[in-house]
Amino acid sequence: MFTQFGATADTLSKASTLMFRFGTDAHLYDDPEDVNIAPLLDSKFDSEKCEALKRLLALIAQGFDVSNFFPQVVKNVASQSLEVKKLVYLYLLHYAEKRPNEALLSINSFQKDLGDTNPLVRAWALRTMAGIRLHVIAPLVLVAVGKCARDTAVYVRKCAANALPKLHDLCLEENSPTIEEIVGTLLSDSSPGVVGAAAAAFTSVCPNNYSLIGRKYRRLCEILPDVEEWGQIVLIGILLRYAIARHGLVKESIMFSLHGRERSHSEKDDSDDDFAFKNDVSGMSGEYDSDLARTICRCYIEGPDEYLSRSSYANRISFEFNEAKFTSGRSNDEVKILLQGTSPLLWSNNSAVVVAAAGVHWIMAPREEVKRIVKPLLFLLRSSNTSKYVVLCNIQVFAKAMPSIFSPYFEDFFVVSSDSYQIKALKLEILCSIAADSSISSIFKEFQDYIRDPDRRFSADAVAAIGLCAKQIPSMASTCLEGLLALAKQDLSTCDPGSTNGEAGILIQAIMSIKSIITQDPPTHEKVVIQLVRSLDSIKVPAARATIIWMIGEYRNLGEIIPRMLTIVLKYLAWSFTSEALETKLQTLNTTVKVLSGAKGEEMQTLKKLGSYVIELAECDLNYDVRDRARFLKKLLPCSLDSGELELGTNCPPKKQDLPQVLAECMFQGQARQLSPESMDYRVYLPGSLSQIVLHAAPGYEPLPKPCSVLDHELDTNVIHGVDTLGEGADGTDSLSGSSYEESASDYSSERSMTVSSADGGGDETSSTSEVDNTDPLIQLSDTGDANQNQNGAPHSASTDLEELMSKRSLETWLDAQPGLSILSTSEQSQLRKSSARISIRDISSRVKPKSYRLLDPANGNGLKVDYSFSPEISSISPLLVSVEVSFENCTDETISEVTLVDEESSKASDSFESHLFLSQYCSSPSHKDVPTLVPMEEIASLEPGQTVKKIVYVCFHHHLLPLKLALYCNGKKLSVKLRPDIGYFVKPLPMDVEAFTNKESRLPGMFEYTRSFTFVDHIGELNKESGDNALVKDNFLLVCESLALKMLSNANFSLVSVDMPISAKHDDVSGLCLRFSGEILSNSMPCLITITAEGKCSEPLNVLVKVNCEETVFGLNLLNRIVNFLS
Repeated sequence: MFTQFGATADTLSKASTLMFRFGTDAHLYDDPEDVNIAPLLDSKFDSEKCEALKRLLALIAQGFDVSNFFPQVVKNVASQSLEVKKLVYLYLLHYAEKRPNEALLSINSFQKDLGDTNPLVRAWALRTMAGIRLHVIAPLVLVAVGKCARDTAVYVRKCAANALPKLHDLCLEENSPTIEEIVGTLLSDSSPGVVGAAAAAFTSVCPNNYSLIGRKYRRLCEILPDVEEWGQIVLIGILLRYAIARHGLVKESIMFSLHGRERSHSEKDDSDDDFAFKNDVSGMSGEYDSDLARTICRCYIEGPDEYLSRSSYANRISFEFNEAKFTSGRSNDEVKILLQGTSPLLWSNNSAVVVAAAGVHWIMAPREEVKRIVKPLLFLLRSSNTSKYVVLCNIQVFAKAMPSIFSPYFEDFFVVSSDSYQIKALKLEILCSIAADSSISSIFKEFQDYIRDPDRRFSADAVAAIGLCAKQIPSMASTCLEGLLALAKQDLSTCDPGSTNGEAGILIQAIMSIKSIITQDPPTHEKVVIQLVRSLDSIKVPAARATIIWMIGEYRNLGEIIPRMLTIVLKYLAWSFTSEALETKLQTLNTTVKVLSGAKGEEMQTLKKLGSYVIELAECDLNYDVRDRARFLKKLLPCSLDSGELELGTNCPPKKQDLPQVLAECMFQGQARQLSPESMDYRVYLPGSLSQIVLHAAPGYEPLPKPCSVLDHELDTNVIHGVDTLGEGADGTDSLSGSSYEESASDYSSERSMTVSSADGGGDETSSTSEVDNTDPLIQLSDTGDANQNQNGAPHSASTDLEELMSKRSLETWLDAQPGLSILSTSEQSQLRKSSARISIRDISSRVKPKSYRLLDPANGNGLKVDYSFSPEISSISPLLVSVEVSFENCTDETISEVTLVDEESSKASDSFESHLFLSQYCSSPSHKDVPTLVPMEEIASLEPGQTVKKIVYVCFHHHLLPLKLALYCNGKKLSVKLRPDIGYFVKPLPMDVEAFTNKESRLPGMFEYTRSFTFVDHIGELNKESGDNALVKDNFLLVCESLALKMLSNANFSLVSVDMPISAKHDDVSGLCLRFSGEILSNSMPCLITITAEGKCSEPLNVLVKVNCEETVFGLNLLNRIVNFLS
C-alpha cells in the first residue's frame, strides 16, 4: 500500500520506535561503547560526566565488567552535582566488594556528605555506606547510622532505619546492643514513614526483643493507620506477637476453645465450661469445629511441624495452657487498642494489609466480633486472580474452623468462568465447609452444573465435593447417593480406563464419594453395596475396581445377601487376577484374606482353596510388590491355608500363635476407624504468611510466641539496665567516641610501621615474670590510690614495709575490724575510699576455658560432629597465623574415613610437608595478599565409632571478620562449612608490669583511645553460690575480680597485667576495681592495651567501663565492640 511513498511496515515500525526513544536514555543501550568513556569521566563539565556514568551503568546492566574505571569514578564522588553524585553512588554500590581498597578512599567523602545541608545527599551517602559490604567500615557505618537516626529530615531517618538490617548482617553479634538501641529510638519517631522502616528493621535485627515495644506499644497502635502500607503489614505482626507474649490469648476468642475443651475434659463437666462455637446454622458439628480450632491454635503457637510430630505419639505431652495464659479482651486495654487500630485497615487498598488485619481479629477478637472480617475478605475476591488465590487460602482455614460466619455468603464462592483451576478447587472446598441445610439445595444445583464443565478434572472435584457435603449433612446423604449412583452408571460406558483426568476421574470420585457415604451408616446401605458388586464386571477403571473390592472385604458380614455372594465374587476375582492392575491385585489379596479370616459353614473349603490359589498366583506375579504382599499374607495366616480350620491361629504351635493371630485380628477382623481431625496431617500457618500458601514453613517463618512468655519485671529490667548510647551522644558525650571513628578511620588491613612497638616491647617480657610466679602471695598490697600522681616519679620499692603502704585505718577497714569508724570525717572516708590493693590471682590461667563453637552438626554431617575453639597457642610457622583447635567426633556406629579440613578453593593436603609448602607459597605470592586462608591440615585416616580426635589448624585471617568458607571431606564426600573468626584472638599475650603498661598507655591518648560502658551481671550468680558459706567481704571482691578476668581471658588472647582491688569503708562497694590486660596484634606487633574499671555494689549489677588503647583505629574499635559484647 502506498508504494509510491516508499513506506513499508518495517520502515514505519522503525520510525515509530525512534520517535518514542526521543528524549530518553534508551540509546545508551544500543552501543554503549561507541564513545571513549575515560575522557568524559575526567571532563570538567558535569553533563559529560553524567553521560559517561550513564554509559557505565548501561554496560553494568548488560553484564559487562567495567570495574577498571573504578579509580576515575571514585574521584567524582566529591562532585557538587547531585546527578553526578547519585550516579557515582550507584556505581560504588556495585563494585565496592570487588575493589575494597579503592572503595575505602571514598569513605571520607561519604562522611563529609553526611554533614551536607541537602537531606537527599545525606541520605544517599548513608545508603551507599551501608550498601558497601565491607566489614572494616562497619564501625564507621554504625556511627553514621546513629547520627542519621537523630537527623532533622524524615527521609534521612528513614534511610537510617533501612540501613540497620544491612549493618546487622555485616556486624554479626558484635554491635547488636547498639543496633537494637537505634531501632528503639527510631520506633519512637514522630514520622509514620520512619516507624514503618524501623518496624522492618526490628523484625530483621531483634524480632524477640519485646522490651523495645513495651513503652511504645500504645503509640504504635495509634500511629498504625498512618504508616505506609508495607510497613503496616510488618508492624501488625510485631504488635500481635507482643500482645500475645505480654498478655496471652483472649478468653472470648476462637483460640480459647482449646483451653475450654481441655478443661471440660478434665473436669467432666460440659454444662458451664463448654467453649464450643455458637453455630447459628443447624446441622453443623460444633465438636468438629472445636477440634479443628484446637489444631489451629496449637499450629499457630507451636508450629505445624512440632505439633504434628508431637501429636503422632500415643502418650504425647499436653501443651501447657492454664488460666494465666489468657486475658479478657473486654477488660484489657492494650488488646482493645490493637483491635481498634487494625479495624480501619480491614478496608485498606492493599490486599496484604487487609489479610494481616483480618489475622489479628481472627486470633485476638471475641468470637462474636470475628464476623467483621468477612465482608472485607469477600471484597478482595473481586481483585486479580493472584490476590484472589491468596485470600481464598486464608478463608479456607477460617471457614473450616468457623463456618457459620461465611455460610450466609455462600454465593460469593460460586465458580465463574474466568477462575483458574486452583481457585475453583479452593472455592469447592470452602463451599463444602460452609454448606448448611438452608443452602445445600442451591449448592447442589451449582455442583450439577460443575459436573458438566469442560474441564473434567474440575468436574471430578465437584463429584468429590458432593460426597463431602453428604458427609457433613447426613440428612442429604440419600439424595446425594442416588445422584452419585446415576452418575457412576452413566460414566461406565464412556470412561477411558487409561485416563485419570477425563471420565475415568469422575467415575473414581463418584465411587469414592459413595464409599464415604456408606461408611457413615453401613447397615442402611446394603443394597448399594450389592449394586456396586454386581457392576464390578462393567467397571474397568483400576482405582474404582479397587475401591469396590475393598468394600467387599470390609462389609463381608453385612446383611444376609452379601455373605452368600462371597464365593462367587472370590471366584471372579481369582479368574481375573492375572489381568488386573497393580492396585486391584493388592486389594484383591487383602479382601481374600479378610474373607478367609471370617469364613464359616459349608463354603469354608471352597474359600480356602480360592485363597490358596490367589496367593499362589500372586507369588508368581511379575511385580515385586504383589509378590511381597503374598508372602507376607501367607506367613501371617499359615494355619488357615494349610488346615481345615479357618479360625485364625487355632492350630498353630503355641510358640508361633500369638504374634500372627494378633496381627491378623488387628489388620483384617476390625472395621475401619474414622480419623479424627486432630489425627489428620493438617498444616495451618499464620494468616497472611507465605507458608500458608505453600503449606510448608517458608524461610523466615516463625510461629507466635508462647502466651505470657514476657513478664512485667523482664520488660522493666531490660529498660532500666539498657545502655542508651544514643542518648549520651545527643548530649555530646557519645560513648562510642564517634569523633574518633570519623576523624581517624583507616584501612583495616593497611600496613603500618612496626618500629614503635618493637622498640617498646624489648624488656617488658622479663619484667613481669614474677607476676605469674606461683610462689607469690595471693594479695599484694600497694598504694595505688595516687598512681596517677606518681606516674612520672620514681616507682615504689619492692621492699616497702606494709605500714608505709597503708594507713592503720585503711588496713583495719580491709580486715573488717573498723574500730572507731563512726568518728571518721567525711573527707577521711572519701580519701579512704580511694585507696586500693594490688592482687594477683595465681591459678587464673588453669581455669581459663576458651569458648567452643559448632562447625558441623551431626545431623548435617552424617554423624560427624566438629567443634572448634580458638587456642591461645602461638604458631611457630608464621606470626600471621591464628591457632584453632578443631575436635572431630564420630557419633555413628560406623567408621568414618578420610577426614580433612581444607580451604574451599584449595586442594586436599595430606601431610605437614605440604602444609608448610602451601604456606610458603601463600606468603610469597602477592596474589594472595589480604585473602583469608586455611593452612591444610593433616588428614585423619579413620574415626572409630565414638572416637574423638583433636587437631590444631592454622588460619591466616588478615583481620577479616566475615566467615571463612571451608570444605570438610569425610568418606569421600565434601561438606561446606563456615569458620567464624574472633577478633579477640588476632592478638597474642604481651607480658609486662604495671609501670610498662602505664608508660605505653600514656603514648596512646586521644584518637588512639576508645571507651564504652555497659552493665556486668555475671558475678551475681557466683555470689549467690557462695552466700551460704558465710564468706568474708574480701571473698566477694575476689569473686568479682575472677568473674571479670575469666570472662575476658576465655574470649580473648590477652595477658593479665594487674588487678587493683578497692579498699572501701563500705564492705560491698566495688567501686575503683581496675583490671589491666595487654596484648600484641599478630600482623604488625602493635601493642593493644585494655583497662576495665567497675563501679557499684557487689550484690548488684556493676557499671563497667572498658577502655582500649590501640594505634590501629578500626581494629581497636572492633575489638572494643567484641569485648563489650561478650562481657555484657
